[in-house]
Amino acid sequence: MSKEQKPGWKTLTRGGLILDAGNADEYATGGWRVKRPEWIPDNCIHCLFCWVYCPDSSIETKDGKMTGIDYEHCKGCGICAEVCPAKEKAIVMEPEGGKEDGDE
Repeated sequence: MSKEQKPGWKTLTRGGLILDAGNADEYATGGWRVKRPEWIPDNCIHCLFCWVYCPDSSIETKDGKMTGIDYEHCKGCGICAEVCPAKEKAIVMEPEGGKEDGDE
């Protein structure tokens, strides 16, 4: 089975410029995360502040309500958790891969 050939450094644009607008969907960047947002649906008031402020358009919605998080594109910046106005936060940041050692 052959591996998919990825472009080498010689084929990249000078300075790593992105010449085509709106191409972020083509690149799965979620592997960069150190922390990941965890959505707690029972706490969510569906204000969609997270959707408005997410720089990666990683907040999934349907019919004006949050339905989940697109982890393939979420970089774990935590803005969604920061802007959540719910008294009991609906989005909390957790270490990628689960709770940290010693946490219960």
